[in-house]
Amino acid sequence: MLFPDYRPRRLRQSDAFRRMIRETKLSVDDLILPLFAVHGKGVKNPIDSMPGHYQLSIDHLVKTSKKAYELGIPAIMLFGLPDKKDPLGTRAYAKDGIVQKATRAVKNKMPDLAVITDVCLCQYTDHGHCGVVEGRVIDNDASLDLLARTALSHAQAGADMVAPSDMMDGRVAEIRNILDENVFSSVPIMSYAAKYCSGFYGPFRDAADSPPQFGDRQAYQMDPANALEAIREVTMDIEEGADIIMVKPALPYLDIICRVREEIDLPMAA
Repeated sequence: MLFPDYRPRRLRQSDAFRRMIRETKLSVDDLILPLFAVHGKGVKNPIDSMPGHYQLSIDHLVKTSKKAYELGIPAIMLFGLPDKKDPLGTRAYAKDGIVQKATRAVKNKMPDLAVITDVCLCQYTDHGHCGVVEGRVIDNDASLDLLARTALSHAQAGADMVAPSDMMDGRVAEIRNILDENVFSSVPIMSYAAKYCSGFYGPFRDAADSPPQFGDRQAYQMDPANALEAIREVTMDIEEGADIIMVKPALPYLDIICRVREEIDLPMAA
């Protein structure tokens, strides 16, 4: 189609026309609010590297969740700061863990607000890594049971969706199996499928008190140089049972988001 037979400006000449043919839309329906839960009452600790955001005790977290719900934000995502840490991150899957308590409190007050929970061990381990450490090596397979137990405990507390962010191989299948075996087959999984090793996580690590105490996370988070690997990771997570897949961080990996969207038709988070 060529000018003058085709005149693309015809459909740009009014706000009504532009709205009618707009291909990409961003609305409040697309948003998820991350919140960081801590023990105590009346606690509102500023996060220096994330201005305007706080580590919140459950009473404040419920109030913030209510404001988000009233603004039309459909979901919150909970990260927890435990009262104590240990090598196996036992507070991650404890019935009275901080995320479990926060989930119950929010769902009690706002049953229609979707609660998504971060499933990882780094906030709960004293070494700050996302899995079980043997010596100074992450034991992938030993980590899977703990991650699955964490996801199950979140579902039992009322979580509407679980989001494994650890990047251990096989964790989506392990989580899907344990949820299905315990009558939580309706709980979806949003998988951090292509999670690149990045300095962009600095503020989140401050917020969740989860920096590694030795080494880094290059042994399990993806190499920024790799694009084909992202497609393999995404495909594997889908085959294991993921319902939503995530590319993280978003801004420097728009090429990966575009590529994944061209090849995968599942909902995608970023």
